[in-house]
This record gives sequence, structure tokens and C-alpha cells, in this order.
Amino acid sequence: MRNPAFEFTRAITRRPASTIAQGLRAEDIGNPDLESMLKAHAAYVAALRSTGAEVIELDPLEAYPDAQFVEDTALCLPQGAILMRPGAPSRIGEVAEMAPTLRVCYDDVRAITGPGHIEGGDILVTGREILVGRSDRTDAAGVAELAEIASEWDYALREVFTPEGVLHFKTDCSLMDEETILSTKRLDASGCFEGYRVLHVAEGEEAAANAIRFNNLVLMAAGFPRTAEILDNAGFEIVEIDNTDCAKLDGGMSCLSLRF
Repeated sequence: MRNPAFEFTRAITRRPASTIAQGLRAEDIGNPDLESMLKAHAAYVAALRSTGAEVIELDPLEAYPDAQFVEDTALCLPQGAILMRPGAPSRIGEVAEMAPTLRVCYDDVRAITGPGHIEGGDILVTGREILVGRSDRTDAAGVAELAEIASEWDYALREVFTPEGVLHFKTDCSLMDEETILSTKRLDASGCFEGYRVLHVAEGEEAAANAIRFNNLVLMAAGFPRTAEILDNAGFEIVEIDNTDCAKLDGGMSCLSLRF
């Protein structure tokens, strides 16, 4: 039986726009290079397709420089999709742009209507529950509205807290299999993963925590050799993707796709 938490038949991505230098960032460490970003994005899509999954590539949205980070716009579950309500005002319009594609893929598409806010980067779906991290982009009201919708589909939702100074919950963690989570030590120290097997990223490689398990592969950012070795020793098949330019916009592996 397919495990919908990490075994997928489809993914949605969006190519970066020429306006990416206008994207949001917590710290200015330089502007991303469009050509390099497109090359890395193509490698990402190729890795997803190599597993046999269908990948829907959407056109760039020049009016939304963060729109390649499609994960924040929706939560995709087997029963249906839930449109999010981003906490960043400049990103709210991305949801309406994503909605038509999701309505083609799903019979049941629901929406967070507010007044709360919630972004997909704060949501980790495991085999047993939905973990939602409160952050600067996801508030209590947004979590409560998602919990109400998820309960109709028999999901247990647990609210946890994203470390201060960390953009999204999944900036610091990712699901590797039904029992295993890759996490930074600072996030795991909160106790939010009690009952799971936790693999810690190597010291100084905290940015490696945002990875994705996609069918037989783990896609992780390149440049973190000790964490790659940890995952390899744990039996995971790794594909390393250049994340240099996405990282300048606080983006990572999970941000670049919706998976279902």
C-alpha cells in the first residue's frame, strides 16, 4: 500500500520569474541569479520525474517573485487540497493563481478563509498526524481553521512551535519515512518529535534539514557532506540539488513543490 506521506504520483512546480530579486528574505546575502536558479530548478524537476511521477510545471508569475515556492500555497492530502492563507501580504495572491491547477487535480478543494494565516512550509504530514508549527507566517487562528478541515478527513493535527528566528517549521525538519524525521538539534530539543526516530543534521549544516522524501529518493541541498553521509548510512538514496540561489530567498527543497 502506498504511504501518502512520502510516496507520490504527482507534483506541481513553478518556474522562477525574472523578478526573483524582489523576493522576500530575512537577511540580504545577495540576489539570486535567474539562470543558475532555472538550471537548479530543472535538475529538481528531473529528479522528481526520475521516480516515475508526473510533474506539472507552471509558468513563472512575474508579479509574484516568491511564487516558485509553491508549497506555501496549499496542503495536498489524498482526500483533497486545502488552499492556504499566507502570512506574508505580498504572497496572498499566489493562492488564487494556484487554485485552478489544484481544481483540475482534485474534486475537493477547500480554503483557509481567515482571519488567521497559515503557510504550507509550517506543515509536516507524517504517517500518523499533521504537525503544524506556529511561526511568524502561521498563527493560532490559521492552525485552528486547518485543524477543523483536517478533522473532517480524520486527521489528527498537533500544534508545535517553530524556533525563534526560523522562517518555517520545515526549515528545520523533514520526513524521511513513516518513523524517521531529519531535524536540527534546536528543533528536536523542543520535544515535538517524541515517539519518532530522529536523525540530526550535522553541526553547522542546519540548512540541510529542509529536504524531501519523494518516493525512493531524498532530495537535499548540495554542500552538506556530513549530513549526506548520515542519510546515506541510514539507507536513504540521496540526490543533491544546488540550492544556492533559493537559499538567498529563504527557500529550500520542500518549498519548490506540492506533492500528492
